This record gives sequence, structure tokens and C-alpha cells, in this order.
Amino acid sequence: MEKTVTQAIQHRRSVRIFKSDIELDSNIVKQCIENAVLAPTSSNMQLWEFYHITKKDVLKKLTKACLGQNAAKTSQQIVVVVVRKDLWRKRAKSNLSFLESSFGEKPKEEYTAREKFALAYYKKLIPTVYFDFLGVFGWLKYIIFQIVGFFKPTYRQVRKSDMRIVAHKSAGLAAQNFMISMAAKGYDTCPMEGSDTLLVKRALGLPRSSEINMVIGCGVRDEKGIYGSRFRIPFEEVYKQL
Repeated sequence: MEKTVTQAIQHRRSVRIFKSDIELDSNIVKQCIENAVLAPTSSNMQLWEFYHITKKDVLKKLTKACLGQNAAKTSQQIVVVVVRKDLWRKRAKSNLSFLESSFGEKPKEEYTAREKFALAYYKKLIPTVYFDFLGVFGWLKYIIFQIVGFFKPTYRQVRKSDMRIVAHKSAGLAAQNFMISMAAKGYDTCPMEGSDTLLVKRALGLPRSSEINMVIGCGVRDEKGIYGSRFRIPFEEVYKQL
């Protein structure tokens, strides 16, 4: 029986050792990745890709790239969440095509103010925010937006480094969707921070412009797979109600 959201969140732990005698159903893992892409994403840009690794030779390469840690070594399958900020033009164009299709064929003058804003968002604003060259335009935009901020509230995160953070935040939300979905199905995961991302990209045949957001080991937890009791800072210390 599939777990509720709360049950899945409580069940999810970072499992370091997976059972070797229980195979995962690849179709179920794929369904969990389908849930991942339903995560919220900045401007609906969806600057991500998901690599579902089931082949033994690729798993071996990723184990080496993940520094030989047990969560990789014992994984039945691995999912790699990849940030593709370099695809912003393609993803903006896809959003634009979807909107134009949704609005229907009609003369431009018949578009509502809201429809015009939505189209302009992907035609003008997204290129303004995402376009950069060696970081120079990012800093120029940053200075301009800071000046505007003296007079009214404005968006300030426009540098190249800022847009990387935006893309990684969205990918992180998708990764969490995936891991909670896996927990709901009774499967376990371990997001591995320790990895040689260059080797990960080589193992997957990824371009230099891509970035590794998360490497997630997948399996069913072994009795010794969780290294200790769950510890969290007291809720009262992190919860602030204003």
C-alpha cells in the first residue's frame, strides 16, 4: 500500500547501504521521476534533465565518481539530476509555443493584457535575465537593478552566479519530489554530495555546460543501511512566526 505524503516524508532517510537481493522495478523508479518533473520551477523554465542509470557498467563508473561510497556501491539503480541552464533559450521557446497554442490563433491586437504580459515575459524578460557573456552583462544588469531598487522593489538576482542558484534550487525541488515519491513506494534513496562531478559528466556523456545537481542512490534499505537515529535541531529553534 502506497504511503501518504506525511508517511513518506517520515519514512525517507538517507540510506547508505542497500540490500543486494532486492531488485527495483525500473518502471516504478521512472514513475517517481515523472513526479519529479511536476515540481515547481522558476519561470517554468524546467532547466533540468534526469538520468536513470540501470546498466551495470555505468553504475560502476558512477560508483568510482562517487568516491566509492557505500550508497553508490550498493545501489541497485542511480538517478542523476542535471542542471541545464545552457538550454534556457530552448526552454523559453517551448514555453512561448505552449502559451501561443493555449491562447489560440488570433490577431495580436486581440490578446488580453495578461496574455500580452505572458508572451513578453518569455520574449523579452527571460532573455534579459538569462543572457550573459563571460559574466560582464550579469554585473552590468546587477548594477542597474540595484539602482532601480533605490526607488522601488525590484528583482536583484541577475548575475550569472545568481541564475545558477535559481536553476539549482528548481532542480533540488524536483529531486525532493523524486525521493518522497520513492519513499511512498517503499523504495529508499541517498542523495550523495560527495562526488567528482567531472567524472559523473563523463560517465553520462554530458556537455561541459551542464552541471550536476544531485546523484541519488536507489534501492531498498539494508538493516545496517541507516547509520543512526534521526537528529534535527529543535523545531522551536528554526521556526519563526511573525
